[in-house]
Amino acid sequence: MPSWSEIITDVNLYSNAAVELDKKREEYLNQIHSITGRNVIAYYSGWLKVPEAPHVSIDEQDKNAFMTTVYKLDKAKGLDLILHTPGGDIAATESIVTYLKSIFKGDIRAFIPQISMSAGTMIAMSCKEIIMGEQSSLGPIDPQMGGIACQAVIDEFKRAVYEVSNNPAALGLWQTIISKYHPTFLTACENAVAWSVQLAEQWLREVNPDINFDKIKNVFLNHNNSYSHSRHLSKQDCKNAGLNVTDLESNQELQDAVLSLHHCYMILLDKFLISKIVENNIGGRYMQNYNAKA
Repeated sequence: MPSWSEIITDVNLYSNAAVELDKKREEYLNQIHSITGRNVIAYYSGWLKVPEAPHVSIDEQDKNAFMTTVYKLDKAKGLDLILHTPGGDIAATESIVTYLKSIFKGDIRAFIPQISMSAGTMIAMSCKEIIMGEQSSLGPIDPQMGGIACQAVIDEFKRAVYEVSNNPAALGLWQTIISKYHPTFLTACENAVAWSVQLAEQWLREVNPDINFDKIKNVFLNHNNSYSHSRHLSKQDCKNAGLNVTDLESNQELQDAVLSLHHCYMILLDKFLISKIVENNIGGRYMQNYNAKA
């Protein structure tokens, strides 16, 4: 397996690095397809380099990306979906999962070469199998609003009610805090949490009706346990929670191809002004560029 440094050294030997990277990604996508006999779609966001760039999160544009990359695939062969994303909009996520599960009759596996957080974790949960390596991470799926954890808002409000009822002198302090909430904010937070719980349980039970959802909810949806929405949950954490996780290391040839492909994407996102790229093993591609001066 070529390392990140080996691939970038090789690419830099050519005058047109973009073309060479295209060839290498095509090579590794085809290798993965040859090993598994399944369709392959890689979904990569450039948020690690430029988190403020447009379209780095899962959004409504992604439906077009998946429509483009699903086109002409043999749907009977199932789908291996390689994910690298910070997450994003829950409505867009629900729409994408519904679309892909319908197209591939639920025969979808998720590969996590490095990290797939928040709504990206929810996409992985919707798949029948999640393939992770020792370096891979999923994350909590508690929803956020304006960068604030909805569950934390709900917990804070409950704390305010409790403290004021037990100590009326605390009312002034809590009024200052709660007054910063805009109208319907608390209800919106409650609805977002309920929506995430509903979708996660629905998708997990579709692939495993007997799953202990309370255990998974405690790990992925309990802000009191995860402490932060950015918490990285390892392969072993995911296994312990009850997700159907397979070791990427169990197939050395497949691991080499997946990680080499991952290195290619990370180099691409580092060298060029790309916020997102989605492509398949037969040449279908959708790409979002951004303006560095914007």
